[in-house]
Amino acid sequence: MHLGPLAVAAVAGVCALTVGPWLARRSVRLAQGDEDASPRPLRVLVTTVLLGLLVAGALQLTGVRPAAVALCWAAGAGVVLAAVDLAVHRLPDRVLLPAVVACATALVVDAWATGSWPALVRAVLACAVAFALAVAARVASPEGLGFGDVKLLGLIGLLLGWAGWGVLLAGVFLGLLTGAVVSLLLVATRRAGWRTAVPFGPPLLVGAALALALGGSASLG
Repeated sequence: MHLGPLAVAAVAGVCALTVGPWLARRSVRLAQGDEDASPRPLRVLVTTVLLGLLVAGALQLTGVRPAAVALCWAAGAGVVLAAVDLAVHRLPDRVLLPAVVACATALVVDAWATGSWPALVRAVLACAVAFALAVAARVASPEGLGFGDVKLLGLIGLLLGWAGWGVLLAGVFLGLLTGAVVSLLLVATRRAGWRTAVPFGPPLLVGAALALALGGSASLG
């Protein structure tokens, strides 16, 4: 069941206002390793707005079905993961692993409820392929990918593979392109050198979100 634009905005707004401030606190506390740390108002605002946009996009893409839970959970986890990775170059398992379990469970329920078993099988295969290729890249170039990036690519493979192989390929390409553009901009503005380590998680997440926005509806349609 698909919701109208006003209903999507209302649901996304309630989710963002309810969960957004909590996600902002978690991202700051995970980055600083301090359970008493508090986010600045600007971080809370940015986190809340970004979460609202992502939830609205997920609902617009899937409608009201269990798969929407997977995409919304991934959206919340992605916001925290990106914030922590930007701050300390780390993708915490405390966020990443529960997201994998929650998203996989939601997609299994979706397949049972809607009969979308082919999409689930494709998602599992895509997750395995993405994870295996990431492990190979990690072995070939340990400085290129961290273990967190490898696990994140497995999650991205699961979600984008569910939407379609084309969406997965587009997501990886857009993630790599985003990372390259950001790196070049940092070098051009002298905020980083050619050997400076740049967090890879945020570009991957941006690429995944763009791929779902651009190609997800066509694939699912």
